Amino acid sequence: MKKTRITAALICAAVLISFATGCQPQNTVSVPSSDSSITETAPESSDKPAEDSSESSSDTNSSETEQSKEETGSSTATTTEKPATTTEKPATTTQKPATTTQKPTTTTQKPATTTQKPATTTQKPATTTQKPATTKKPATTAPLPEIPELTNYSISNPKADAKTKKIYSYLCENFGKQMLSCQQESTWMGSPDYEMDYIKRTTGKLPAMRGLDFMNNDFDGVVSRAIEWDKKGGLVTICWHTGVQNSGYQESLDDKPDYSKLLKEGTTEYKQLMNSWDKAAKALQKLQDAGVTVLWRPFHEFDGGWFWWGKGGGSNFIKLWRLMYDKFTNEYKLNNLIWVLGYSGEVKNGWYPGDEYCDVIGSDTYDNTTNKTAWARLLNVTNADKPLAFHECGNIPQVLRFQKDGAVWSWFMIWHTDYITQNNVKNLKNVYNDDNVITLDELPKF
Repeated sequence: MKKTRITAALICAAVLISFATGCQPQNTVSVPSSDSSITETAPESSDKPAEDSSESSSDTNSSETEQSKEETGSSTATTTEKPATTTEKPATTTQKPATTTQKPTTTTQKPATTTQKPATTTQKPATTTQKPATTKKPATTAPLPEIPELTNYSISNPKADAKTKKIYSYLCENFGKQMLSCQQESTWMGSPDYEMDYIKRTTGKLPAMRGLDFMNNDFDGVVSRAIEWDKKGGLVTICWHTGVQNSGYQESLDDKPDYSKLLKEGTTEYKQLMNSWDKAAKALQKLQDAGVTVLWRPFHEFDGGWFWWGKGGGSNFIKLWRLMYDKFTNEYKLNNLIWVLGYSGEVKNGWYPGDEYCDVIGSDTYDNTTNKTAWARLLNVTNADKPLAFHECGNIPQVLRFQKDGAVWSWFMIWHTDYITQNNVKNLKNVYNDDNVITLDELPKF
């Protein structure tokens, strides 16, 4: 009996062991199959983000990969009980990053739209800056000062030749409408055309009138260049820096004659003066023979008092001027001269020799203005119809300034060397190409 119970117990134990070992191999085989599926699928998910070159896409895919790993890990825990179902989930997970990588592409396009908006904003101020231009218009519409017309003019020398009379009529009829351009030459800058060449290069034009100087006894040189300029169709004006008997700039400043002797016929001082004048008269005679009219400007800036011809005061200057006029007109019979009476910028009273001794009244200044102050004073010098000239200046103002100031001179003349080259290039070009300024190519044929 006892043996029978032991045998039965052994049989039961054997059955239990056999049942337990019979279930274990099935579960063990399926688990590696699930792990193998997960392990092979995960690398496919991590490779896809590498195809996207943007940094934002890589970051997003990396985040999705971590999420995939967490999901995979949780699925692995479940696969011990349901291996067959778990093997399909990773395949679905690997497709999610593909959808996710497209989202950053849409995001990167939005800033492109945003950057265009400021471009529209920057154009608005451009419209605003144009508004002040409207406020300047009334200034240009203001009426310009009236300039007297010369209707009752006549040249001082009734025997003036036909060409000289024609040129003088042109000056009077054109006065106040347009200004003649004029340039003083130098002879010590390598070429007597130094200033003319500079103006041509700078403006594309040449001046209508050329200024020359008998200084340093350059009579032959002045005559030659004056004839050449006249042949080009230009006008000629001549001044003279001279001492009482020696011709030079320094002498013109340093000489201080005794006028009681200088202006008395028969004295040594008088003879010396006449001997000097004879040289100039003979040069002017050659120009007359060549058919050249000269706008003759002796004793310029007389009322300034720095040249010897102004040191004797107004009354002595008037005697001096009339003496030369009489000698050149009646003795030398120079009928090719237009007499230019050249005041300084001050235009002092008591220096006017009379209407019958001059044809043009002028003034000069180097203060960069239109010389409008002198203009107003010159209008009061005489009631006779005579054109006014701005016969020396440095920097030439804009043409519009002359018009606004009511000082439209018969001509302006810029002085030589540094005075012309120091002018503003743009303004100089504008002046020479202005419709209200006459250049060499625009002169009529006299």
